[in-house]
Formats: sequence, structure tokens, C-alpha cells
Amino acid sequence: MNPNELLIRFETVDRQTEGPVTRLIGFARARNLLPLLDAADLEANPRTAKVGPITADIMESIQTTPELFPFKTKGILVASANCRELERRRYHMTFDNPAIEGILDGGHNTLAIGLHILGAAGVEAKEVKRVKSWPEFKVAWEAHHDKVKALKGSAASGEGGPLDFLVPLEVLIPADPEDEIALEAFTSSLFEICAARNNNRQLADEAKANKKGLYDYLRDQVPADISKRVEWKSNDGGDVKVRDIVALSWIPLAVAALPEGISAPRTADIYSGKGKCSMAFDALMEHPEVSKQTADGTFELHNVAIASALKVAGDMPALFDQLYAAFPGAYNRNQGSFGLLRAVTPADKLKSKPRTPYGKLNSAYRYPDGFIVPLAVGLRALLRSDADGKLEWKTDPAKFIDKHLDEIVRKYKVLIQAFGGDAQKIGKNDGSYTLALDAFETELLKLAQNG
Repeated sequence: MNPNELLIRFETVDRQTEGPVTRLIGFARARNLLPLLDAADLEANPRTAKVGPITADIMESIQTTPELFPFKTKGILVASANCRELERRRYHMTFDNPAIEGILDGGHNTLAIGLHILGAAGVEAKEVKRVKSWPEFKVAWEAHHDKVKALKGSAASGEGGPLDFLVPLEVLIPADPEDEIALEAFTSSLFEICAARNNNRQLADEAKANKKGLYDYLRDQVPADISKRVEWKSNDGGDVKVRDIVALSWIPLAVAALPEGISAPRTADIYSGKGKCSMAFDALMEHPEVSKQTADGTFELHNVAIASALKVAGDMPALFDQLYAAFPGAYNRNQGSFGLLRAVTPADKLKSKPRTPYGKLNSAYRYPDGFIVPLAVGLRALLRSDADGKLEWKTDPAKFIDKHLDEIVRKYKVLIQAFGGDAQKIGKNDGSYTLALDAFETELLKLAQNG
């Protein structure tokens, strides 16, 4: 069998069909779910399962009341567009498109069951405890596959062995796999089903957007060293929130030609209304003039103007870091005392060295980004649209910052003093953005005049 191919046997199973979807629903013994743990991943699930109180409770339930476990949990939801019924309640299935097939819901159940099995197979408790996420579990699972196989062989099915507990299992398959139209309707429905099931877990809007593919193009534009730090998928472990990246994307997007009915969020929302920025981004990326929805429910970008803006957006995290690292020095060179401002802490007074927000570069101070967001928005002055509406930089933004930031901060410093060094007030005030943009435009004009 290939890695995405498996055979699952139900203990009891019912078949239900409505429209293009058939549901196989019943109980399966844990021993018969081992192939699922081998083959499936959580790519189709909007969230990556992590070890925590939820998984601990599930494992405790399996260990203390295995006979009640199937009634305490909703179990696991699986989807396969290619499933064949065999005899004795066995089903052969493949996950040809892991982005929408595989485990749609029940990732924490699957992780907890897998960890329980590793412990029962004799894997040392300290090693099991080191597993903190689904990717780490898969590594441990593959490393101890022989032990799991031996555990399964130690007792026959139904003899009360450690793998005999029942797990609720649902498998969604096409109602008519031979009908191309019905099959396409089935695959299109999987995203909606997955999103609806995960709504019951209060799934973050960003996780849904990622599942729809709305972040795919933006992700590709962000430098790899920063992109790997972004939590594009909920619970994926990144230390940079995806909504921060999305909010920054509105710096160039607001300058681009947006479709009718789509409005950019308020400029200050880039600092204080990031949820609104995410909602506006989703609406933009789902607009038919911007993206086309594919058969599997994801969206593919086709608007060249928006694509160009997102390419610029990919530059923004690194430029933000550059501003963050350089701003204190520019402030001090303008007869200021940055370290004395409210909420500013010098590095020598901190136990851990301060870092820039995205690339995690060394910084001489730790301070709120309310000081920097207006300056980052000021970079709009360096953008222009060509005849096709595609955005591009008028000049190299990094070099421009290096050369002109001191003079820009000389003007911007007046605002900081007016607000008493309160970064939050600065970030929320519309006038901060107007002043910063004007300062950038003035320096750009000087550059043009000097040839």
C-alpha cells in the first residue's frame, strides 16, 4: 500500500446518504485504527493538534473507563473520495488529496489515542511526555512502529487487550463515485463540512481562512526565515500571529485598486483592529474579481494588481523589523532620550534580550509597536502603480530607511512628545499616520529634487 492508502474495519457500521455525500458511521476498535494513524495526517484539519488539558482528559478516559469512552467522545471524522467496501465491514480507502481528505475533525482525539497506544506499547513515559504536537507524535509513532505492531499481536481482537476499546468513527465518501459531477460536488462539500464541524470548537477566523487557501499567495511572498515563524495554521506553534502579517498586508493593499464593494480597513486598524483587517482580507481574497474558487473549495488568486500588492506585502515584515531596530537610534540622534519614554525598556535591564517582532533580530530596546506602525504605513509614499495597476517600489525601501529615517523621525518625534510617549495613543490616532506619511513624502521629494 502507498502511504495514503489504508484498510479500516468497523465493529458496527451504518450507511447514510444525502445528496452527494454518504456517511459511514459506527464504532471501530483502536487496533483497527492503527492504519489510520499510519496513513493520515492533519493537513485537512484546520488546526494542528497539540498536547494539553484536552488530550490529557481523553487519555485519562481511555485508561480509566475504556468501556464508556465511545460515549464520551465524538470520535474521529475522516473523508475519502476513493473508498471501496469489502467484506466483514472492512473498507479500503485512499487519501488522494490530503488537503481535503484524511482526518477532518477529531485531531485531538487521534493524538490522544496515539499517545495512549505508544504508552501501552512500552514506550518510556518520559519520551511520550516529550511529544507536544501532532508532527512530533508522527515522528515518535514511526520510530516505535515495531512496538505498536507487537502490542497488536499480543492479544486477538475482542479478548480485552489494550487496543480493544471502541472509538466512534465517521467516514465521508462519495454517494456516487462514478458520476463526475456528483464526485466534484462531494469534494466541494468537504471544506464546508470541515469548517462547520470545527465551528463547534470556536475555530479562529484565521484558521478558516488558511484552510480556504486565502493566505497561500501571501505566505509565498514572505521570506522563508520569517514565514516559518508565522502560525499560519492554528496551533501550529509559530510565534508570529498570522493576523499581524495580514494587518501589515493592508499597507500596500489599501493603495491597490480594490474591487467594487471591498473597502480597506481604517489605517489605524493595522495597529488596533487586526481582527477587522483579517475580515477585510478574507472578503477581498474571496471576491470573484480577485480569486476563483476551485472544486475542492479553496481559492486561487488571479488578480494581477492584488498579486502585486501581496508581493509588496511580503517585504513588510522585514521592513518593519528594520524600522523597529533603527528607530531608537534615530530618536536619540534627534536630541531625544528613547530609553526614558513610557513603556520603553533598555536591553541591559532585561533578563532576555529584546528582539524585533518578525525576524527576531537583536534590538537595543523592548518597546510597543505603536511607535512603529505609523512609520511602516508611511512606506506607502514609496509605492506606485504601473499602467496595469500593478504596485511596485519607487525606490529601494530598505536603503531609503537607512538614508532618511533620521530626518523622518525628527518630524515624527514631535508627535511622540505630544502624546507623552504613549505608544498606544500614537498607534490608535489617525493623525500619527498622516504625519508619518507626510514625512516620507517630503524625503522622497527631496530625493527626486537632488537627482
